[in-house]
Amino acid sequence: MVANISLKQLRKVYGGKSVLVTGHTGFKGAWLTQILILSGARVTGYALNPPTKPSLFKALKLKNKIRSVNGDIRNLKRLHKVVCKSQPDIIFHLAAQPLVRESYQDPIYTYQTNLIGTANVLEVIRQEYVKAGVIITTDKVYENAEQKEKLYCESDKLGGRDPYSSSKACADLCCDCYNKSFLIDQKCFVASARSGNVIGGGDWAKDRLIPDAVRAFFENRDPLLIRMPHSIRPWQHVFEPIGGYLLLGAELLKKNPKAIGSWNFAPEPKDMLKVCEIVDKFIRSSGAGSYRVDEPKKKLHEARYLRLSNKKAKSKLGYKPVFCVDEAIELTAQWYRAYYQGKDIVEFSIKQIKQYFK
Repeated sequence: MVANISLKQLRKVYGGKSVLVTGHTGFKGAWLTQILILSGARVTGYALNPPTKPSLFKALKLKNKIRSVNGDIRNLKRLHKVVCKSQPDIIFHLAAQPLVRESYQDPIYTYQTNLIGTANVLEVIRQEYVKAGVIITTDKVYENAEQKEKLYCESDKLGGRDPYSSSKACADLCCDCYNKSFLIDQKCFVASARSGNVIGGGDWAKDRLIPDAVRAFFENRDPLLIRMPHSIRPWQHVFEPIGGYLLLGAELLKKNPKAIGSWNFAPEPKDMLKVCEIVDKFIRSSGAGSYRVDEPKKKLHEARYLRLSNKKAKSKLGYKPVFCVDEAIELTAQWYRAYYQGKDIVEFSIKQIKQYFK
């Protein structure tokens, strides 16, 4: 299939523009940063040190390619100083505490980072009249009714039983509030973006399915332990939501008022599979591995069913998923094989980006 927006089109939109990426040292932020570099953007990154070892940020050698600023998203004064200096045309806000289980361990930090951090980004957009902003939240912002066939759409009620989901729902509401209270009147065009469970090369976060599988299969820690084998999630390759963010950002930079609001970037319903189905596919693509179910002694609530509708993005932005789940898993396994075999991972990563953004 053809990409939603090609590299050639990305260069027309972002080439020469100043772009600020918060959370650029994280998994999704590092991929977005590398794609923006290929698009000819002048990128400034604002984030804490890479959250994992190894990290995609270091693997792609991004520190030498952009202006990388070490800073906490909760620090409004420092963030404002960086924005004043970089004068971004658009901000992609990805900095977050991104893990459900960790949010139970430290709910205050989760709320401070995900809610107050987002409010700080919106405030600097308001103060500095940044042209556009894409605020990344999550598919978990919805009040989950635990209905197996339910596809959550942008008009559904927000909620969140765990601190992570709740904090992200708060961030989404904060974005809507700033839009209505300040930004629309200032002609600053901002939208929030929600995506499914992303997979792809370069993720080593704890308590995530594929990174746990990578540690088990590629680092000889077999077998993989999984908690909820029959839980359903909207699995997608990391390039899918990033392509959506960039497509949305292009419309916001054009001052298209229809782009303001919230957007789901999700796979097709057939690719929303059970955890055990994803693991089986990853084992086949990896060529080795096994798993067993490990029920934790202390059970923390995690949604059993979560499926996302992409109808709005398809009909109003022309967005469509490029890779099916099998292709996403195969590309992910290929990346990790290349990394652990010592191949030039920068070159390999750029090749995968070009494969997607045809």
